Amino acid sequence: MIRLKDIAQQAGVSVMTVSKVLRDAPDISAETKARIRLLAHQMGYVPDILAQGLRTRKTKLLGAVIPSVTHPVFARVLLAMEDRAHTAGYELVVAHTLSQTDREELVIRRLISRRVDGLLISPVHRPHSTAAVYEELQRTGIPTVILGPTTAFCSSFSCVQGDEFQGAYACTRHLLELGHQRIAFFSGPSLLSWSRDRLEGYHRAMRDAGLSVDDRLVFNAGGSIEEGIKAAEQMLAEGVQATAVQAVNDQVAIGAANTFFQKGWQIPENLSVAGFGNFLISEYYRVPLTTVRQPKHRLGTAAMEMLLRLMGSEKPPSVKLPAELIVRQSTAAVPQGNAVQSAVGSS
Repeated sequence: MIRLKDIAQQAGVSVMTVSKVLRDAPDISAETKARIRLLAHQMGYVPDILAQGLRTRKTKLLGAVIPSVTHPVFARVLLAMEDRAHTAGYELVVAHTLSQTDREELVIRRLISRRVDGLLISPVHRPHSTAAVYEELQRTGIPTVILGPTTAFCSSFSCVQGDEFQGAYACTRHLLELGHQRIAFFSGPSLLSWSRDRLEGYHRAMRDAGLSVDDRLVFNAGGSIEEGIKAAEQMLAEGVQATAVQAVNDQVAIGAANTFFQKGWQIPENLSVAGFGNFLISEYYRVPLTTVRQPKHRLGTAAMEMLLRLMGSEKPPSVKLPAELIVRQSTAAVPQGNAVQSAVGSS
């Protein structure tokens, strides 16, 4: 392993001079810095991060706590965060919660024990107003950014989130402008604030159009393809006469669409279907899906920028990034005649 002493001997300078160059001290000339840095690179010098951490009390490590790297949203968010961290000279340590509170508490405490310089966390949501691990995190003073909207137990931290309400509102408005009034909404878990915001966006758009919200049009669909299938089957079994389905995310929308196709319906000829998230599969589904694009890469970059500012003793406000409606072939004007009502009645 190449040491500072080795570089100093090769350069004909003192070890202190090499150390100052590698710390970019101001009292060393630019010419000397350039010569010694080039020599260190040619000799394959790798700085001892642990030794630097003991000296500076900084580990150059950041922690990212997410549900899973395979999640279609967090894969892009994580990529953006890691890229910005790399540029800033930090390593990103990723931990998965698998949406389990016990596992989340364990991984957060492990990251605290590793003395990370900052944390980015997508919280596992709880029905309680407090959570011991977040109170511990607050006491440590470790700069922390919440990925997504905060809730009571983590409300003391800054957050970066997409505008869930605005995105859902825009999607419902799109369907209304196509002439749909009987719009079914396949909602997500009521415990999660982003799910509630999307449902409220739907409600507000309906009310702003002068339409009352029919509770029989709202179905609890969770967040998976399987749950989308179940919600569609429930809608069919109850004989609900809808001309469009708006789903809480693309997975639910695709699960529902699969069910409608199996029943012989055509999308959008018999029924329009829209999702949320703009997951990769949505663009390449058998009928490309109208959806709301979440700014995944921008969310990751904005979260890391906020964390860097927090570590620099700034106090940046929380950030809400706008979502964008993407109109594709799965939505169209209300079908003429009673095609949908007949299809529902015969299912």
